[in-house]
Amino acid sequence: MAILNSFALLPASPPSKSTPLSLFTLGVVMSLSTGLANVSLKYNSVGFYQMAKIAVTPSIVLAEFIWYKKKVTFSKVVALTVVSIGVAIATVTDLQFSLFGACVAVAWIIPSAVNKILWSNMQQQENWTALSLMWKTTPITLLFLVSMIPFLDPPGVLAFHWSFNNTSAILVSAFLGFLLQWSGALALGATSAISHVVLGQFKTCVILLGSFYLFGSNPGTTSIIGAFIAIGGMSFFTYLNLRDKKQQPQPGLQVSSALPKSKLSEGNGDICDGFGTETV
Repeated sequence: MAILNSFALLPASPPSKSTPLSLFTLGVVMSLSTGLANVSLKYNSVGFYQMAKIAVTPSIVLAEFIWYKKKVTFSKVVALTVVSIGVAIATVTDLQFSLFGACVAVAWIIPSAVNKILWSNMQQQENWTALSLMWKTTPITLLFLVSMIPFLDPPGVLAFHWSFNNTSAILVSAFLGFLLQWSGALALGATSAISHVVLGQFKTCVILLGSFYLFGSNPGTTSIIGAFIAIGGMSFFTYLNLRDKKQQPQPGLQVSSALPKSKLSEGNGDICDGFGTETV
């Protein structure tokens, strides 16, 4: 990010309504989401970690309803339920966990959901671009991640063997992590927090099925069936979003006093009635 900024390749921050407190909150939530996820993987099995990821979806629905009064249509609830069941069947093969790991996993769910909601809302409502928002929040995230090391990962960086190969692998991983964060922020700005979760679950299914078809791995018949069930739910969820988008009134047919429609509500099934109010 600093290199891009030195070459003036970062977009300027918008003259938005964002306060320093909102940027600080997003940076802190990002650090908690990333740090607690890694600690959860350290103390829990992958299956238990996937169960926690599935719980992020209803957490986002509940949080958006509390904060923004956003409602999800019944058909989308059915689609999301099918996706969650399919992903659980495909990925949850073991549920080994410790008491500390379980507490970390549960604590990770809330900041993960809030992180996605804030990223989507600040881009769509306050005109932030993905890179400019990353530039503003990354230093805060880095500061809190470093401060959490002594508590969540002792002795952490001091005990690591910093060989040339290990350092090179970390740098490559960091660069790929930057691309992952950027692409995820772009997706959140273009869709919604719920759609971003569904996209992540689609990635999980693609990895499972791709490994089976391309590399001959055998995840088991149950996992393969679960992946296809999840993809079916994702396809239905995508169809519902596209249908809602087509059913929105054209700008030329709206009353001049109508308020603009937020992309945030597109992923949640809200429809404007032409007078600035939203109905389901």
